[in-house]
Amino acid sequence: MAESCAWLLVLGSVLLCNIVKALLPSVSSFLCRVLQKDAEQETQMRFEIQCMRQELATISMMDEFARYARLERKINKMTDKLKTHVKSRTAQLAKIKWVVNIVFYVLQATLMISLIWKYYADPVTVVPSKWIAPLERLVAFPSGIAGGVGITCWLVVCNKVVALLLQAFG
Repeated sequence: MAESCAWLLVLGSVLLCNIVKALLPSVSSFLCRVLQKDAEQETQMRFEIQCMRQELATISMMDEFARYARLERKINKMTDKLKTHVKSRTAQLAKIKWVVNIVFYVLQATLMISLIWKYYADPVTVVPSKWIAPLERLVAFPSGIAGGVGITCWLVVCNKVVALLLQAFG
């Protein structure tokens, strides 16, 4: 029974992997929001800069040059600090997204390799040889059974069909 359902197991695995791949940006964004608390600090810094600029607009440069210059230097310092903060946060977000993608692709490769390993010698299904006559050996790889559809061919076909379907509906 388990051997006869190999095609369904492969199709389900491929479907699951493609759905998760489509959801990766959302998962990455969620993880970034959970792991990042710095956005609140950046918002506070932006608010402070905006307040200081409003205060600077009320100061006469000619009458209160020292105060004007001090506030302008403070604004520049805060702006530089904000830029540095944003750059480091952006780099951290990119790193998180990269790690999530790598972990997903490693898990997907592990799943596909384990399926190929488990069903290496068995055809996923057997069809009449004349249906696949010119490509019979290629389609049967790695099982080598005449008329059989090998796991690698079935994985390729499932991946393409599921990707096309998800693209059409997504």
